[in-house]
Amino acid sequence: MILQKEIELFLEEDLREDDVSCTLVKSQNVSAVIFVKEDCIVSGLEIASAILDYMKIGYEQKKMPGDFAKAGDVLYELNGDSVSILRAERLVLNFLSHLSGIATNTADYVKIVKEAAGEKSESGKVPKIAATRKTTPGIRKFEKKAVLDGGGDPHRQSLSDMVMIKDNHIEIMGLEQAFSEAKRQTSFSKKIEIEADTKEQAVRAAEIGADIILLDNMSPQQIREVVALMEQKDLRNRVLLEASGGIRKENLKEYATSGIDVISLSAVTNAADWIDVGLDIANK
Repeated sequence: MILQKEIELFLEEDLREDDVSCTLVKSQNVSAVIFVKEDCIVSGLEIASAILDYMKIGYEQKKMPGDFAKAGDVLYELNGDSVSILRAERLVLNFLSHLSGIATNTADYVKIVKEAAGEKSESGKVPKIAATRKTTPGIRKFEKKAVLDGGGDPHRQSLSDMVMIKDNHIEIMGLEQAFSEAKRQTSFSKKIEIEADTKEQAVRAAEIGADIILLDNMSPQQIREVVALMEQKDLRNRVLLEASGGIRKENLKEYATSGIDVISLSAVTNAADWIDVGLDIANK
């Protein structure tokens, strides 16, 4: 859901009070196209369309979220007031460029994992690629949607989505007490995830009833050892195992075949290149 107040805040930031740049041109009806200048997975169309609607610019949307677009493909054909199109231009292009970059980057990670799991994984399991909460303040929901458009998993939208017991909780309270208190305060409908730094901690988290265990900064070999140990103790099917920390495209294949269920990376959002997207007036 995109709120009108969000669009107004975005426009206020860009336009301010004395917009001479756009009002230099005479107000008249013009046509324009928005197009990509490089291959990408398209994202950001929902917010782009909402801005165009708010600015009363007519448009025909040529792609859907998650579609592949090759260089030169048109995303929108526009028709409307020239001043309105110029005022909406940079805001629309910024969202399309940034969010399509995240979707494209996410799709790269998903492809690597699928190929690796198909080639080497003993179980045939394909781990999910998930985002983290390391997102841009104010536009998290758009960045998380871009991850979805790229074939990834958004993970938590906020702290209220589930309970995450991290190393600092454990340092302050101890593992058992932190988990017990989380169970006391949490509805049955929410999952509880525990971060584990060692094999022993991971096994203990499974034994006391964690729904998800985050294997933090573990190597692929250490993860394999955790999986083997849990299988020996008949704990593996009780929990989801998530890996995070130190994971890059260069070592992703090793993690993909380690027996993990979920691989979460901040890099899908905060290391994504922007896609080059342009708007051209095509009035003749």
